[in-house]
Amino acid sequence: MTTDLTIRAPLPPELRGEAETMLVTLTVAGQLCGVPVLSVRDVLGEQVITRIPLAPPEVAGSLNLRGRIVTAIDLRRRLRLPPAPPGTPRMSVVAEQGGELYALLVDQVSEVMTLRAAQFERAPPTLPQAWAAFAGGVYRLKTGLLVVLDVARLLALTPEG
Repeated sequence: MTTDLTIRAPLPPELRGEAETMLVTLTVAGQLCGVPVLSVRDVLGEQVITRIPLAPPEVAGSLNLRGRIVTAIDLRRRLRLPPAPPGTPRMSVVAEQGGELYALLVDQVSEVMTLRAAQFERAPPTLPQAWAAFAGGVYRLKTGLLVVLDVARLLALTPEG
């Protein structure tokens, strides 16, 4: 007799107590990711970004969103991935942290998915360390792995995340 035990990671706080969770899906360097819909304030197309002198490398600069200055974080740099090819349009997922707005620069924003919380799993050990530091967990979809990004950790601009 065999038993099939699946170890589940504890759900992030924004997913606890929910039978289903809604995620905004996005793509970074070909990897499908998701962030909880409640963490997202806006989704923007290509924006003019002003470089900030002496900012950490993952800070692409700042942009203006309806009169507010928003810090733009390049997720490719944050996740230690190669830069997007020159001229590639980028989209922004705007999130709020500590009363400040941040734009997460991604390759593409896809759709809002509703997934069962019971299918949420801890990030596999094969996930690269740079990704694992910012992953709250994963969902296994028919089309591949969806990495759930922890927005608070992404926006904590320290080397450890």
